[in-house]
Amino acid sequence: MSEARSSSPSHGTERQSAVIDWFQDRLPIEPDSLRELTNEPVPNHLKRWWFALGGTPAYLFIVQIVTGILLAVYYQPAPETAYESVRYITNEAAYGWLIRGLHKWGATFMIAAVILHQMRVYFTGAYRKPREINWMVGMTLLICTLMLGFTGYCLVYEQLSYWGAAVGANIAGGVPVVGDFMKTMLLGGDGYNEHTLPRFFVLHAAVLPVVLTILVAIHIMIIRLQGVTEYEFADEKDSEKKYFNFFPEHVMSELTIGLVLMVILTALACILPATMGPKADPLVTPEVIKPEWFFYVAFRWLKLFSGTVAIVTTGFIVFIMYVWPFIDDWIRRKTRFKEASVWIGIVAVLLIIALTVWEAAVAH
Repeated sequence: MSEARSSSPSHGTERQSAVIDWFQDRLPIEPDSLRELTNEPVPNHLKRWWFALGGTPAYLFIVQIVTGILLAVYYQPAPETAYESVRYITNEAAYGWLIRGLHKWGATFMIAAVILHQMRVYFTGAYRKPREINWMVGMTLLICTLMLGFTGYCLVYEQLSYWGAAVGANIAGGVPVVGDFMKTMLLGGDGYNEHTLPRFFVLHAAVLPVVLTILVAIHIMIIRLQGVTEYEFADEKDSEKKYFNFFPEHVMSELTIGLVLMVILTALACILPATMGPKADPLVTPEVIKPEWFFYVAFRWLKLFSGTVAIVTTGFIVFIMYVWPFIDDWIRRKTRFKEASVWIGIVAVLLIIALTVWEAAVAH
């Protein structure tokens, strides 16, 4: 009996080894190589949460995917049914109000996190050689995130979201050369019609998430190839340890941030739940048309100038933002203003805040 008991652990070890061998024959991945690949040293400055903002929108994107799938179970993208399906989710479906609230606040936080991450990269000069391409990928991520917010806002089929979609399509139509094509593709016709909501839904639930996922994968791949931009602060100069492990230290930090975000999102979804305005009426134009907060600056800009001028200047500003790494490189090489980008960035941020507050002050 004692011999049987003493031999059982070895039999268990052999079975475990056989299982591992079976998987390694079919998936030839060495544990040591995998551990080395996923556990690269992380620079100490990433212990500061504002330097680790890249993981926050990625986490929030996962929240958006999960809650979005749950909402799509009940949502019906047609002018006759969209508003009622959202009302059913909000008032009748089990925990529908909570899922919708998490989706709404998750979108708000995700857009804010992407904007803050892009600002952090800008003000720390992390877009400079050799990271110009990743800056442009990040800019495309920002635009896709804003488009996700816009298309999601339009799906509710409220009065403001309906007219917001109509105004957005008219702005797209004002783009020189390709404007009419863009407007027709967006609306499915010359104006808002029965094909418009399905198109917004496909963009919001399929096209943009897939594009965003691909861009995130490219973004991370480039970071892995180039490494993280390293900074050294005064309190780190005397430290012998310049790095810490990705796993478990950095992973635990990201999980902690995710847990805190989940608590905040849940609290906001309960305290300030997603509500519904009046149903869209194509025959009644609201006195004041309001976009979501992240488009306040663009909306105010459009009010300050004529349509074509505002659209062309907005496109020019976006183009400048895309190619800024090359403009900054020219400034640094050709002039003595080595940190001109910081002052230009401060002025730009103050202007964005001023235009946003100005538009927010207008009565709804």
